[in-house]
Amino acid sequence: MFKRLIARIRDHFGFSQREANGFIVVLLIGLLALLTPFLYRWLIPEPQRDTSAADARKLDSLVSIMRTQELADEAERRSRYGNRYGKPDRERTTAEQFHEPKLFRFDPNTVSIAGWQQLGLPKYMAERIDKYRRKGGQFRRKEDLLKIYDFPPDLYEQLEPYVQLPERSAPTGPNTLPNNPNRPTEAVAANEPARPRFEKPAPPQVFDINTADTNDLKKLKGIGSGRARQILKFRDALGGFASPEQFAEIFNIDSVALSELQKYARVQSAVRRIRINSASAEDLDRLPYLSRRQSEIIIAYRQQHGAFTSLESLRPIRILDARLLEKLGPYLEF
Repeated sequence: MFKRLIARIRDHFGFSQREANGFIVVLLIGLLALLTPFLYRWLIPEPQRDTSAADARKLDSLVSIMRTQELADEAERRSRYGNRYGKPDRERTTAEQFHEPKLFRFDPNTVSIAGWQQLGLPKYMAERIDKYRRKGGQFRRKEDLLKIYDFPPDLYEQLEPYVQLPERSAPTGPNTLPNNPNRPTEAVAANEPARPRFEKPAPPQVFDINTADTNDLKKLKGIGSGRARQILKFRDALGGFASPEQFAEIFNIDSVALSELQKYARVQSAVRRIRINSASAEDLDRLPYLSRRQSEIIIAYRQQHGAFTSLESLRPIRILDARLLEKLGPYLEF
């Protein structure tokens, strides 16, 4: 067969025997050169590269970009809205904070804004009290001062001995008239209409915070309609309170309301959990503890590395620190 091939080459090209042999050798070398790359890939497979390090670098760079963007968003939000959506009153500047009081006897119904400041209140709180009085509010008892939103209980304890309220005049009526010897006492009592007796409200009862409504919360000292709605809004965003320690996370809650919640509110109902392996970024973003970007990173990590099996499997995500994971634990279902 090989001789027949050489004979055909000689006849076709007019080669001599030696030239035909050389042509065959050159042809074989060319074919070998063409097939060498394919043979190399087949005989020596390419080693698989470890992409975990590259993925980690990509995630780190994404986290860095996110943190920078979050700081910029926070700065813009503060510049646009100020304290309305920014830091609470307790974080205001030093000039606005509480200072050492100059104690003197005073009537809270008449003392001026400057007088309140001398007594140790910052200007914004003195103006809050003045606004309360201008709307018709009155202080009938010393304890009424604590009804002012965020009034510091420790300062109240200092001021309480110096509060002077005007004495109420005795009510006039049949019983206060001089005794008429011609009119029997029994007849006077019989002709008088029955006066309604003031009954002291019953003390609040212990209740389940995860099923409570605004009426339950308003029974507590220091909690009005607005504060009650704020507490329920935070509870519903969480999916329910998992522990009483979360009461302190309610925005700008004062010590009086916090103390009342810790005293009467109990965590008895289970919280609403999120199935993290089927949840979307929108589902996770509903939790107050997570930002939109953090939610997106969690979903991206799940898509790259597979389903989460426990809270520990979230620890490699560097944007989630140990404290945040501890808060998220009760709300995630694996």
